[in-house]
Amino acid sequence: MRLGRERIQTPIVTSLLRLCYISHMTQATDTQISERTVYWNGLLRDGLLVATTVLMAVTLYLVFLWVPTELNLGVSQRIFYFHVPLAWLGMISIVIVAIASLMHLVTGKDRWDSLAYATAELGVVFATLIIVTGAVWAKPIWGVWWTWDAKLTTTLVLWFIYVGYLMIRAYGPMGGQGKRFGSVIALIGAVDTYPIYMAADWWRTAHPERNTSDLDGRMFLTLMVSLLTFTLLYVYILMERYSLKRAESELDDLHRQTA
Repeated sequence: MRLGRERIQTPIVTSLLRLCYISHMTQATDTQISERTVYWNGLLRDGLLVATTVLMAVTLYLVFLWVPTELNLGVSQRIFYFHVPLAWLGMISIVIVAIASLMHLVTGKDRWDSLAYATAELGVVFATLIIVTGAVWAKPIWGVWWTWDAKLTTTLVLWFIYVGYLMIRAYGPMGGQGKRFGSVIALIGAVDTYPIYMAADWWRTAHPERNTSDLDGRMFLTLMVSLLTFTLLYVYILMERYSLKRAESELDDLHRQTA
């Protein structure tokens, strides 16, 4: 009987040892993958920060020292090289928020919601800068800080959409329900991007048309460099804010589990 027990126990002990070994190796592999991911993410962020810093210095030089002054609009036209990239990224943001929100509704994964939230925060900053730079440009050209131009009005609607999304997330229901409410607002808000883009074509508007073909070669180059610079800046800030939002979500989950 003792011999029979030993024969039974030996396979069981061997199986347990194998399971422990496999679990240990899996954890070690996951740790190595995590360390490599953190390393490459840090390297990417550092590279983006350095590239953005260098390109921002180049952009400022091009805008204020190199590019020629526009004959009709004068010095005030130089804000164009900041206003256009901000407008582009402000509209792109709501599209990213909508896509990430849709993915969250479909998959239920929090990382998509974190991306949507981080992008919305960044989007409201860029939308605010769109309106501010547009007003600064409009004052010497149109003689007023604000006019209910179609392009300006639809952009203001976009700003309210961003604010509405963030207010729902801050003061709406907690947990998954608040996330779903915010996702629905983001999907509805994304519809506003097309009217903003087409406003100058659909309505008689004081806002300049979407046309860069008549730009001087140096003006066009400066615009492209500025667009690249602000895009890299946008990506860098978004990566940092997304990482912070993920950490915040994990801490909130841990707090709910221990409460």
